This record gives sequence, C-alpha cells and structure tokens, in this order.
Amino acid sequence: MSRKSSKSMHPYVPELKELLRNGKFSRRDFLSTATRLGVSLSAAYAMAGGVLGLCASTVARAAAPKAGGILRCSMNVKEMTDPATYDWSEKGNLARHMTEPLVRINKDNLAEPYLAETWEASEDLKTWTFKLRKGVKWSNGDDFIADDVVFNFERWLDPATGSSNQGRFSSMTRQIDTGKKDKEGKPVMSTVAAEGAIEKIDDHTVRFHLNRADISLPEALGDYPALIVHRRFSDEGGDLSKNPVGTGPFTLTKYSVGEVAEYRRRTDHPWWGGDVYLDGIVYIDHGDDPGPTIAAFASGQIDCNYRTSVEQVPSLKTIPNLVTYETVTAQTGVARMKITEAPFDNKLVRKAIQACMDHTKLLELAYQNFGAPGEDHHVSPIHPEYFKLPPLTQDYALAKKLLADAGYANGLKVRIDCVANPTWEQTAVKVIAEMCRPAGIEVVINIMPGGTYWDRWMTTPFGFTSWTHRALGVQVLNLAYRSGVAWNETSYSNPEFDRLLDEAGAILDPRERSKVMKKLETILQDDTIIIQPFWRSEFLTATNKVRNMYCQVASESHFNKVWLG
Repeated sequence: MSRKSSKSMHPYVPELKELLRNGKFSRRDFLSTATRLGVSLSAAYAMAGGVLGLCASTVARAAAPKAGGILRCSMNVKEMTDPATYDWSEKGNLARHMTEPLVRINKDNLAEPYLAETWEASEDLKTWTFKLRKGVKWSNGDDFIADDVVFNFERWLDPATGSSNQGRFSSMTRQIDTGKKDKEGKPVMSTVAAEGAIEKIDDHTVRFHLNRADISLPEALGDYPALIVHRRFSDEGGDLSKNPVGTGPFTLTKYSVGEVAEYRRRTDHPWWGGDVYLDGIVYIDHGDDPGPTIAAFASGQIDCNYRTSVEQVPSLKTIPNLVTYETVTAQTGVARMKITEAPFDNKLVRKAIQACMDHTKLLELAYQNFGAPGEDHHVSPIHPEYFKLPPLTQDYALAKKLLADAGYANGLKVRIDCVANPTWEQTAVKVIAEMCRPAGIEVVINIMPGGTYWDRWMTTPFGFTSWTHRALGVQVLNLAYRSGVAWNETSYSNPEFDRLLDEAGAILDPRERSKVMKKLETILQDDTIIIQPFWRSEFLTATNKVRNMYCQVASESHFNKVWLG
C-alpha cells in the first residue's frame, strides 16, 4: 500500500473504487478511507475523478503569494513545556510552528503526510510502516531520523510521562502488575508499551506492530500531543519553551506566558515543505474576555484570531475589512458525570438528568443553532462511521420517576464545575441547570478560572469539559471512554464497550463500521455518563489582507503557507 507504487497498494483500495462507482460510498468517505490506507491525496482525488468522470475544475487564478511581514494573532499564550502532555489546542499551536507531526489533518479533515512521507498498512491493519522524509533538519543542525520517532513513542507510552498518547496508541500497550494492591486488595496494574511495538527498520523507516487492528493510527498521529520533539529532548531539559529545537519553519524568539509568543522564519536550512512567506508570527494574549480582541481588530493591532466565539461573530461582522471563516466540526462540550462518585454512581440519577434535556433547545439557546444537537454518545454526524439513533426526548414525568426510584423522591441537589470562558460553556451549563429544575434537580453552578478547572477536570464529580475535533468516531472513543486511558474523565469502564471498540477499529468500510458504532453509541447513551448538548461550528476571523487562511476543524494554526497581501 505504498504511496509510490501501486503494486503494494492495499488490497481494499480496488474495492473502494467499486463502492464509489456503484454509489455505495460518498466521495468524502472514499477519500478519507483511501488516504488512511496510504494512497496519496493527489492519487485519491485522481481516482475519484476517474471513477466519477469528473474533470479538473477551473480555478480562478489567485494573486501570487507575497513574501514578508509579521502575522499578528490573538490567542491565549499558555505554558508549552512538553507537547506529550499538552491538554489545550492553544499549546499545540504555540509548538506547531517549531515542532511538527508525522501526519497532519488538513482543512478537508483528511490525514495527509507531514514528517512521514508515506505509510502503508498490512492487510489485517496490525502492522504499519512509515517512511520518513529525508533531508529534514532540526534547528540545531541534526538530521531528522527514525531515532526521533522511536524516542517520542517510547516517551508517550511510558506511564511516567503522563501522556494522553497512551490512549491514542493503546493498541501498542499492555498491562503489567505493579506488585501493589489497592484498598480492596486487588492488584494495581500499570499500562506500558507492548514488547516489540516500535521497530526501527533504518534511519528513515519505522514500523509499528499493534496488538489489535486500528484504522485510526494515521489520524491519531495528527493530534496535537503527537508533535515530534528531538531525540535529546529529555536530556536537554524537557522544556520546549527554553530549548525550542524543531523541524518547523519558525523558531521561537520571545515567550512570556499570558502575554506574548514571537517567532521568526528559520534561515539556517530551507524548510522541507517549500516556500514560507511570512517573516514571523506573533501571538498576543488578550485574555478570555472577548472585548479586548474586538478592540484590537478595530484598531488594527492584530491580523487574525485563533478562534472567534459564537458571541463575537455579530460584532466582528460590523468591522470593515474583516472576514469570518466557519467550519463544521466535531468539537463539542460534555457535562460529564464521574460514575465512581455519588450520586453519579447511581445510573438512575444519571438517566433522570438525561430525561430533563432538550438537545435541540440547548443548541438554540447556548450556540445560536450553529451546529447540531448532541446525542450523549460523543460520535458526530460528520464522523464517517456515525449511526443516527432515534432522537432523545425531554420527559419530566420519567425524570421524576427515575429520581424517586434512585431514592431522591424529595429532589436532589448537585454541583457542576465549569470554566468562566468561553461564554458558550457557561451558557450551556446554565441551560442544563434550568432544564433540570422542573424535575426537582437543583444544579448549583460553580464557575471558575480555566486554569483552576483544568487542574481538577479529571477528579471533579460533575464538570463541563470542552473537547476538540477528532477525525474519526473510534478515535475519540478510544481517547475518552476506553477503560483506563489517561483522559477517561468519567472513570467509565465497560469490557463489552472495549471489545466492540476493538471490533470497530478493525473495520475499514465505514458503512460496516457504523453497524458496530450503533452498538457503541447505544451503550454510551444508555449508560448516560455524559450529557452532550450539541456539536458546534468553529469560527476564525482575519483581515482581508491575510491570504490562504482557513478555519481548521481542530482549531490548529496552519500558517506555513499564509501570506499578507
């Protein structure tokens, strides 16, 4: 299944073409599946065009890119010590101009080669071989080689690192007995790398041996905690902000948390990706209040922002020469209940809260209908394997009965933690609380600074957590709901769910995978570990002099080919 040779193309690709030809596959599903199997983007587009009889579209000649200038972007400037432990998209953006992933999720939600030039998978999807780009230079003068990739994977899978990548790449892990006992006398297990999971073939080839099939490996490599650091990262302090060695086209020149991060284009070695037009990038932290960002646009102090909140859209549209970009995403937020903590250890309580919800109304009131209603299972309508379940309905009589059966006939009082900003999160929580009130459930809202919430998001009994976009449904379920993974904030553990998730991860055809996904969605919805109000569109705003800008589905800053007109 090499990108360079059709002779080694994955045997499923010809079948994909026939499914597209017979109208059983959409063009989008064909492109996403073919590229996941290692077909290059250009080849996949050509295949689709050949099958569907499409001619190359005539595109208006755009203005030639112009070199020079500094792009000024409004975004929170957070700490960026170690990409492996990042938990905010902003951290990924700060590092992305220096450190780069093996795979990038592009503006069409497709996995495209980045530091990995090609990849191929075995027929059973358990062996993946990645060819690395040659001629890539680290900013310290070293060559980018397979040792860098091996080093990163070994760190990610080491429990001492504390990386969420253990969940992303759980198909390369195993459980070991630590020799300790918990309070119930049961063995305490630890997740570590499986023996032989990572193999260096040569200086520019790495092979991964999985203990189960995993179609989402390329997409997982495009997530922001999977940015590749230098093989001596740990030996040289383990702090990217203090030792900003990277393969990207920019280098960090100034950095102050909560204030500013400045970058300049590298001049030591040509970037492997070709021309870079900007001389530099500056991130300016205007805080969480939308007012200063709007004022900065109005006074010409910034050229773009990282994200435009839904509340900012009307105001920014009144300012001349601004363009607001929108993209449909799998970004969301969940009111999640830790099922090991009372009263949420009682499923009847969780079901009672769910019965109070009107998801369509939640979308309208909290996000102005820019998105889609949630279904309490965290698989999006834009995920290729999504299965549409019957809509959930608000039923206060059922909610009261469930509450009484749970032992709370006289009502229940709970507290939910949420961040102060962005505003939509507060608004969603307030609407959830109001919807619970008629059933006798009082939800006390505890609004806190983002840093405070994110210090306790894994331990709070009831909290509202925003989740960024992932390209596949199996990807986010592996990350958030598989037993024992680092970001399983609900403490959910269901062997049958894990088994079905393994099964889904081995199915290439999204139509067939959706049949298993139906079971997974139903389990999560019935166990009611989250109230997911809606899926939301994302927005980004820039002045009209910023060219080749787009709003990426996971709010990633892709500025390497941006220029200022």
